[in-house]
Amino acid sequence: MSPIDKLFGVFSLGGPVVAILFVMSVLALGVTLYKLWQFSASGVGRHKVLSESLDAWDSGDRERARARLGQSRSYLAPLLATAMNAPDQPGLEGRLDAEAGLALAGLERGFRFLDTVAQLAPLLGLFGTVLGMIEAFRSLQTAGTSVDPSLLAGGIWVALLTTAVGLAVAMPTSMILAWFESRTARERVFADKALRTVLAPGQTEPLAAQRHA
Repeated sequence: MSPIDKLFGVFSLGGPVVAILFVMSVLALGVTLYKLWQFSASGVGRHKVLSESLDAWDSGDRERARARLGQSRSYLAPLLATAMNAPDQPGLEGRLDAEAGLALAGLERGFRFLDTVAQLAPLLGLFGTVLGMIEAFRSLQTAGTSVDPSLLAGGIWVALLTTAVGLAVAMPTSMILAWFESRTARERVFADKALRTVLAPGQTEPLAAQRHA
């Protein structure tokens, strides 16, 4: 039996609930792959060059700081370049904070969907189980006095199939979401530290400890 035939077999046993869970899992996988690409393209977690630029700026070496910043591929580089080129501009700090918040919000786009999948998938699985149990007991009632124990056992394991599928979708989605959120939280701390270093140089400790390979 081919994998496709097995998949359709699961659909036929679990009914529409399993089909819905399968669609949700495919969408969650698509969002996960997109977020991985976005994080990689934005340089999330890779701030070695950027940290070297900030260290140079903090120590007063403006030329080296700008040179190293130009080599950074981080999404924060344009914001820090603006801060370095106009550090005394009125209202710049608030503007840069807002821009950094907007950039981080872009990194968090899609998290709400993954959270919805992680919370809704077990409930859908439980809903399918309840429907399956209702159908199993209805079959027993129809059978009357000639009750076959295998009829009830078969109905129960088919009903529990939807719960298993729901948990199989929810658990990895929840772990992936937690990993994305932890990376974004670290980015938020680093972005705030970087902006404060540029706007108030010489008042912070070197950022070498925050460098990432």
